[in-house]
Amino acid sequence: MPTYVYETVTASGHDGARFEVRQGMAEAPLTHHPETGVPVRRVLSGGLATFTGGAAGGGAASMPSGPMGGGMGCGAGCACA
Repeated sequence: MPTYVYETVTASGHDGARFEVRQGMAEAPLTHHPETGVPVRRVLSGGLATFTGGAAGGGAASMPSGPMGGGMGCGAGCACA
């Protein structure tokens, strides 16, 4: 289950207090703090990227695809040499 970052919405427009909530991906985003009822918004943050053997277009970097099926790092059968 992913962890999402939320922040409270302030009248001045400045960043409010931040907190994290574990939610299922199919769950709707929170609109109010679960304990205080204060309005909140979800904060966009970095994620996890998965690289595969083929280029995805748009100048995307391609990872080597050897007998191991591509991926990150070198190992036995790696084709990045």
